[in-house]
Amino acid sequence: MRRLSGRFRSALIIGLQGIRARKMRTLLSMVSLFLGVLAVVVVQAGASIADKALLSDIELASAVDGTTIIGMPMEPKATDIVLDTVDGRTDAVAMLGLTAMIGEPNVTPVNPGAAPFDEDWGGGVVCYGTGPCEPADTLPKGQAVEVRLTAMTGDVRPFRPLRPRTGQWLEFGTVPAMAPRLVVNREAAKGFERYKVPAEMRIGGATANITPQFVGVVDDGDIQPRAYVRLDELATWLPSAGVADPNSGGEMQVLVAPGSPVEQVLTTKLKAIGSETWVQTVDTKKEMESQLKLLRLVFLAMASLVLLIGVAGILNVGLATVGERVEEFALRRAVGTPRMLLAGIVLAETLLTGLFTAAVAIGLSAAGLRAVSVLFGDSEPFLKDLQFPWEAGIAGIIAGLVAGILGGFIPALRAAGIPIATVMRA
Repeated sequence: MRRLSGRFRSALIIGLQGIRARKMRTLLSMVSLFLGVLAVVVVQAGASIADKALLSDIELASAVDGTTIIGMPMEPKATDIVLDTVDGRTDAVAMLGLTAMIGEPNVTPVNPGAAPFDEDWGGGVVCYGTGPCEPADTLPKGQAVEVRLTAMTGDVRPFRPLRPRTGQWLEFGTVPAMAPRLVVNREAAKGFERYKVPAEMRIGGATANITPQFVGVVDDGDIQPRAYVRLDELATWLPSAGVADPNSGGEMQVLVAPGSPVEQVLTTKLKAIGSETWVQTVDTKKEMESQLKLLRLVFLAMASLVLLIGVAGILNVGLATVGERVEEFALRRAVGTPRMLLAGIVLAETLLTGLFTAAVAIGLSAAGLRAVSVLFGDSEPFLKDLQFPWEAGIAGIIAGLVAGILGGFIPALRAAGIPIATVMRA
């Protein structure tokens, strides 16, 4: 073991001396290998970032992994049970979806059916107070916007990481305001910027028209215009019967944190009154695992091809170096240097070159990723405070070592096979 350790140390020292003596050849080897190692690092880092970005977009529209989603129809009894069960809890939040018109009264909205503003879905209805709902097409067109209104019992952001754009989010720890505060999504904000509508909101079943306060804009991944409001602020104007009206076309969901008893309690209560529910536990990462794995393998194969080109370059430089050092290696053999040590000297040089190249590639990738995070973190929240993935660093080190071994193996064998008689011809 001591002999092996001594030979290894000798090969490492002589290899470092060889690198210092042939700086230009070492630089050429690093240049030929750099792109290959960089490709492996970038692919690994890009795959990790793509995983995060994909999961972030899905979590934005659905919920974070592990969240249980309980859906049910809008029924008065079911609504009362839901609101009573989640009242005051932080591990569950209820979301009630309604339709709201904001703008001039008694007109057809510019986007019937809460359609995106660049699309025409047609149809839609308009409801007034406690009166009946009428098809939107029967009314004259005017300056009004139809939105999907989501009333929440608590902060939904622990379950759905909505991305703030401007303004502020709803504060659930304050006294309810008489004028409900609204946070709209990007599509709704686009509509209100395009159409100048009065700040008057109408909801089917409400006791009067409401004057809302617009306090912020978020990105929720929804293509429809949507507004978020505290349920307790909406309840001032909308009786519980109006909130739970099954004819309003609304929907109701409860988001439950992992390990919470709310799921079992709520489903049992709803089953007792004969209310139908559907329960889904979000496991996006598992569902997308095969797709992400295939994508990563495809890009890794492309990076490996670039790495092999770099290996060919370092192999070529290594063979040329051994050819120039024939007399040196023959002389070392003549003074008793083992063949294994000669091979180790050559292999140590290529391995060290591979490690140096990997260090440079990893450093540049980390610096580039940091620059991207600083420049684009505000516009793309998943890039904000982005850390260089350790998997990419390990992949770069492994790529450098593998390239060093593959590129130095044949030159090492050739150096070990140089006969002692060669020195006599020098």
